[in-house]
Amino acid sequence: MTLVAQDKSIVVPGEVLATGMDHVPAQGTFRENENIIASQLGLLSVNGRLIKVIALSGRYIPKVGDMVIGKITYISFSNWSVNIGYAYEANLSLKEATSDFIARGADLSQYFDYGDVVTAKVIGVNKQKAIDLTMKGPGLRKLKGGRIIKVTPSKVPRLIGKQGSMISIVKEATNCKIIVGQNGLVWMQGDDPEKVRLAEETILKIDREAHKEGLTDEISKFLKERLK
Repeated sequence: MTLVAQDKSIVVPGEVLATGMDHVPAQGTFRENENIIASQLGLLSVNGRLIKVIALSGRYIPKVGDMVIGKITYISFSNWSVNIGYAYEANLSLKEATSDFIARGADLSQYFDYGDVVTAKVIGVNKQKAIDLTMKGPGLRKLKGGRIIKVTPSKVPRLIGKQGSMISIVKEATNCKIIVGQNGLVWMQGDDPEKVRLAEETILKIDREAHKEGLTDEISKFLKERLK
């Protein structure tokens, strides 16, 4: 077995990534005889036996289990519609929004109003493109204040880092609260406006340079220099 392409390198469709049977093709790859081949342009990621290619661009496609950041766009008598940056609005039902008893006909805007920003988890995606969300779970809540920036959804794993290593560096250096949604929206809040701006600059730098090797060390150095 030979790994032909380097981990974290940019690969193109049709490029042979590995030969032999020791590796398993995942997202963005396929097997052809003894070879694992890239099916899309992107960043090669090797994790144990798994080989996948992370697209460098493209819209967010919801998956069950994703934590997303969204905005309330519509309130009905029994649910809220949430814009999560997908072609279709997501649905947040009463049952998944709160454990409180809510009387029929109650004003739901007392819980979530038009324009409110929330963190939620995707719990359902069906063939009709209906997306169901829940607000029940650790860290799922209405976000008050702060600011939101957008990054490439496919680069979110690089922004978060292994076991949260990359985003932890940014949080600790800037003393900001940061929440990263799988849909490419990032919420930031801090007491020092200069440090919030530095957090934003750093996150956008990671987004631009996600393909680089040694990026974690480079980001650490960048933050130290800016904080001198």
